[in-house]
Amino acid sequence: MGFTLWTAGLRAQSAQSLLNEPLDLSRDFRDYSNTYFLADSLASFDPAKASGQVLWRRAEYFPAHAFNYTQHGIRRTVQNEFPAREYAADPVWPFQLEFITPKTVRIRMNTGVSRVETDTLMIPGGRVASDKSWIYTRIEGGHQYKSQQGMVRIYEQPWGVEFFDHEGRPLTKTRHSSDNKGFCQTMPFCYVRRAADYSRSVGAVFTLSPDEKIFGCGESFTKLNKYGQKVNLYTCDPNGVETPGMYKPVPFFMSSRGYGMFMHTSTPITCDFGNSYGASNALWIGDEALDLFVFMGKPRDILDEYTRLTGKAPMPPLWSFGLWMSRITYFSEADGRNVAAKLRANRIPTDVLHFDTGWFETDWRCDYEFSKNRFPDARGMIADLDKDGFKTCLWQLPYFVPKNKLFPEIVDQGLHVKNAKGNIPFEDAVLDFTNPRTLDWYREKIGGLLRMGVAAIKVDFGEAAPFDGIYSNGRTGFYEHNLYPLRYNQVVSDLTQQLRNERIIWARSTWAGSQRYPLHWGGDAETSDMGMEAQLRGGLSLGLSGFTFWSHDIGGFTRRTPENLYRRWLPFGALSSHTRCHGQPPKEPWDYGEDFQNYFRKVIEIKYSLMPYIYTQSLMSSQAGLPMTRALLLEFPEDRGAWEIENQYLLGSDILVAPLFEEGRLSREVYLPAGKWIDMQDGRSYSGGWHRMSAGAVQAIILIRDGTVLPRLKAAQSTRDLDWSQVDLVVFSTSSEAKGMLAVPGETEIRNLKLIKKKKGFELAQEGLPVNVNFKIVPFEQALIK
Repeated sequence: MGFTLWTAGLRAQSAQSLLNEPLDLSRDFRDYSNTYFLADSLASFDPAKASGQVLWRRAEYFPAHAFNYTQHGIRRTVQNEFPAREYAADPVWPFQLEFITPKTVRIRMNTGVSRVETDTLMIPGGRVASDKSWIYTRIEGGHQYKSQQGMVRIYEQPWGVEFFDHEGRPLTKTRHSSDNKGFCQTMPFCYVRRAADYSRSVGAVFTLSPDEKIFGCGESFTKLNKYGQKVNLYTCDPNGVETPGMYKPVPFFMSSRGYGMFMHTSTPITCDFGNSYGASNALWIGDEALDLFVFMGKPRDILDEYTRLTGKAPMPPLWSFGLWMSRITYFSEADGRNVAAKLRANRIPTDVLHFDTGWFETDWRCDYEFSKNRFPDARGMIADLDKDGFKTCLWQLPYFVPKNKLFPEIVDQGLHVKNAKGNIPFEDAVLDFTNPRTLDWYREKIGGLLRMGVAAIKVDFGEAAPFDGIYSNGRTGFYEHNLYPLRYNQVVSDLTQQLRNERIIWARSTWAGSQRYPLHWGGDAETSDMGMEAQLRGGLSLGLSGFTFWSHDIGGFTRRTPENLYRRWLPFGALSSHTRCHGQPPKEPWDYGEDFQNYFRKVIEIKYSLMPYIYTQSLMSSQAGLPMTRALLLEFPEDRGAWEIENQYLLGSDILVAPLFEEGRLSREVYLPAGKWIDMQDGRSYSGGWHRMSAGAVQAIILIRDGTVLPRLKAAQSTRDLDWSQVDLVVFSTSSEAKGMLAVPGETEIRNLKLIKKKKGFELAQEGLPVNVNFKIVPFEQALIK
């Protein structure tokens, strides 16, 4: 009952007027009926344990009026409890710092009597490291802890926590009411107690600095720099990629100042990054206790620290890096066999054939069984496709309509999320992945498909777990709604790993930690220029949130793709870690004519020929927590211009891609970081800065960082057929030296490649390379895209 009241009170004030609409928790921190407690002073502190107590001053939010204008105000207020002697007017609650690594500090604060739970979902195994290198110093008015990588100070009166980099430069600090320098009464670091149900939520408010930029929060399709925005971290179906909603919110962000934060909770969160007040970074966190990890360093360091805590993305199988051919949808075995035959007949390299919503007897009605009428020999089809180099992927979802034959079984066995009466909250039954019996039932269904030979399961939807629901573990959707995608990702990924020894799914929704279960695609992008551009922003944002692998529906999902758009979107998709054609039909290249089919083949063959580079960079990225579809700021953090770019990206560390987003325009302005860059299509060399550049045969701008050794293979019809014994080392260098890396499938070692220019050309300058690989050194002039 307590959980139900908690949720009801929150909804009443946060105004979720539509089912599964994202919550805006900032409204609870501007409600005149609520009571506020402002972090005021350090009541006690034990330096040896870095723990103590904080005094919170009671306050109220009220309408202040002056010169015919009413605005919000904050002021001290009296107790409203009776008998007053039984309750604290200004309570004192525990506060603690934990030092995780030399770059990571954890802040924990209570706002009442709270049960401490071990999280094994967002933090694998619930294991958090402890670092003893931080040195304590007593300072005037407070306490200081310092490592080789950063420093943190705790102030006593007024209370505050401030972070510094390794050179002593201030990064950010908690905001106290005394920090307000203007007429606007902004909420400082606080917590709120709602009048509706006495539930509490934390307002962790920090300072922002001039020219500070914020990145992350998951797959956000709005402007990449989140400063000035209000971001609601609540999983939802945004029905496209041009709204503020997110399939993949992640409670993590990083700042251009040199710090990042992970809000360790699954409750709804609203991040106000200077939206309401330019100097305040207000994190309105639904939880009644604060658990905040603060990371210090450059962007790469911050991602490494965050993914070291929440898990790094393991390597998916080699075949997953090939082309996935799909549409919504192939309805029969004949469809599948026909498309596969045409792909091979037309020499289109492909590794996966995906069957979307139409493989059941009734389209969209997921019962985990192939239609016997349209798939007379599904097992045989899967085996035959596999012999020809095609893996099979199948769509499914965790929602069951009343007409689904599995619906009575799910309801009768109580495998679904329930409402307060024990009934289903929606018309659909939604599987409850906190219920062990549900997990057993679901594993049996999915396991049967994997044992049949299916290679990957599309883990679609997952964003609509009932927020008012009561889950088998006793918690409500207040805590379980955002965790649902993580549980959903985990069960399918773990089962695939168990039965097929491969870590692969194709998922749409996420939460913190989902990066451990690759891979994820960008949802239902609009079939438009703006949809394409927003899709890239989302991918870059997700990559800045700890996800290494990502894909998207080439050409957009919502309409038949115009050929002009398809030509421009295709190289963007091919030069991503994972490549899938999907959406409204047709998606198959022959349906657009022979000229387009030839173009399609050329672009996909480029990806297959670059497989040594893509595989090597993917392995390196997975180990470092870096994205393959990479924002320029990660590689060039000292370049101010790189922090501004959101319509270009790096594939790994050395290939820069600038897609063409506007119909009829085959040139665009491109920003190049410092150094030299070589056009992969015409061989021209460019220095850093802005350039007007034109596309060549492939409708995208593709450049290689000068001094790069790009390993390359001869393209094949599937990754299974690639010949790794013959590797070209393409030298993109205008100097006397070039470097690169190479990893070979089946091995974990990443080898350095160093070439030195001699009289007769470039030569390998080191030993220890794979003995079963023959290398051919190729000048870039002989390897341009024509």
